Amino acid sequence: MSDRRVGFCLSDKKRKRMNLDAFAEFCAGHGVEVVEIDLTQPLVPQGPFDIIVHKLSDVVVEAEHDSQSQQLLSNFQSYVSAHPRTILLDPLPAMTQLLDRFASYLIMSKLHYSLQDWRICSPPYVEVHNASDLLSIQQAVTNQDLSFPLICKTRVAHGSLSHESFVNHGAILHKVFVVGDRHYCVERPSLKNFPSGPCDRRTIFFNSHQVSKPESSSDLTALDEEMPCLPPPSSEAVAALVRELRVQLGMALFGVDVIINIQTHTLTVIDINIFPGYEGVPQFFSSLLSHIKSLLDKCATAGPQTTS
Repeated sequence: MSDRRVGFCLSDKKRKRMNLDAFAEFCAGHGVEVVEIDLTQPLVPQGPFDIIVHKLSDVVVEAEHDSQSQQLLSNFQSYVSAHPRTILLDPLPAMTQLLDRFASYLIMSKLHYSLQDWRICSPPYVEVHNASDLLSIQQAVTNQDLSFPLICKTRVAHGSLSHESFVNHGAILHKVFVVGDRHYCVERPSLKNFPSGPCDRRTIFFNSHQVSKPESSSDLTALDEEMPCLPPPSSEAVAALVRELRVQLGMALFGVDVIINIQTHTLTVIDINIFPGYEGVPQFFSSLLSHIKSLLDKCATAGPQTTS
């Protein structure tokens, strides 16, 4: 492993959140060199790379309307195409599908059938194309048997509205972090329970990243009534969920947000995240390096490939 070079292509925010400097030091102690990739500079002189670990979601989204981002993305894709021995973690097409929230909900809805023996499901939803056509929205909500409260999200997952039925879950969110064939489950605060059906409450605007931070303290997460403790998700069910998603997504670095319905105890998948922050996972560095090593070993025996 002494000659292995791993390139990381991350935003400044992601780089700091991951603590890339500490990871580079950790890898150096195991004979692996970590190189930070600068997309604004030619990639060939920065290489060669055995593996490129990236989170280009923001660049992909910005490339839809920004010529500079289009060029950066094009240069990156050209380099990857010209270097088939470089492993891309994760493949761009696999990652890009999760940028469309509606596409990711279609993936989640399939889990209801493929994992029904584990009582895993996703909330019902409806896609709204015209936010000003209130009559059509009301009709679509009725047709899908949705009821208030509803959660409204933008279609672009990294930034057209999608409505997702709200599931009371005792203000607890379970974040499942996946690194290759390993996964870790971390408990976080979440939205409190709300009464179902129409009411005179005003629309609540919130940032889910703020509400579900490890140290979050918010009125939105405080339960109004005494709530019995819900059992944690079944480790077997979570493992089955991760196995299924790895196959469907073709990815190795992703996160899954799940909640437990307070009435049915059904495990409900509410979101899939690209290369999440892995906060609360002390084994992240060792798990990521282990996965990188396993990919390099497979590549050495199987020949040139681009894989997750």
